[in-house]
Amino acid sequence: MPRQDFSDFIVYVDESGDHSLTSIDEHYPVFVLAFCIFYKEHYRTKIVPVIQKLKFDYFGHDLAILHEREIRKELGDFNIFTSKEEKDDFLQRLSDIIDQNNFVLAACVIEKQKLHNKQKEIHPYHFSLTHCLETLYEFVREKGQEDKLTFVAVESRGKKEDKELEIEFRRICDGENKFKKNLPFSIKIIAKSTNSTGLQLADLVARPIGQHILHPEQPNQAFDLLKEKFYCEGGRKKVGEGFDQRGLKHFPET
Repeated sequence: MPRQDFSDFIVYVDESGDHSLTSIDEHYPVFVLAFCIFYKEHYRTKIVPVIQKLKFDYFGHDLAILHEREIRKELGDFNIFTSKEEKDDFLQRLSDIIDQNNFVLAACVIEKQKLHNKQKEIHPYHFSLTHCLETLYEFVREKGQEDKLTFVAVESRGKKEDKELEIEFRRICDGENKFKKNLPFSIKIIAKSTNSTGLQLADLVARPIGQHILHPEQPNQAFDLLKEKFYCEGGRKKVGEGFDQRGLKHFPET
């Protein structure tokens, strides 16, 4: 018999930018942490098959790992495009998958160049992790699943970093959060080579979020697709509204 204490959701996490506050990239001075929250059944029956089909169609196998940077720079498996039109077709297929499938986003963006004084004492990753886990708890509570276990999958970044992350994750879930209560989450740290569809989708959404915060006035088709997916407490009245500083937190607030 399947266990009944698992929630209906699985969460995949990725980041964009680095979390250093001493060496800041002037071209991308932000750190983004993105949680992609999937209904397991939709993920299993809809999202995974359509991503597998995309890979078979373009590569002839499903071993390629979708990575935003490699796609953008046409590195590794993504040096296959013989024209701009062919690459644009591939990107449109990816965009359609993201647009047409259901998942919920919780993200945090640290605008490192805007931090001042004591704000610079924060650890961008840990600060963002706290916010995203708190938002995730609000989501599962809204769905009546706060008493069930939800797994949060994070890509491995190295032995030292993984250990620090696991300690921080457990600290937050053990009560160091705004609710002052235990959060029903368990972390799974996995290698990129596992070829997880969920981790790849989290990778694809993180950078467009950062670009939106950096350059809100610039066209950002990728972010436009994500607007309706950000968590809004109690749902949203209009598509693309109600998520600012909720499903999408940016710090410091202006």
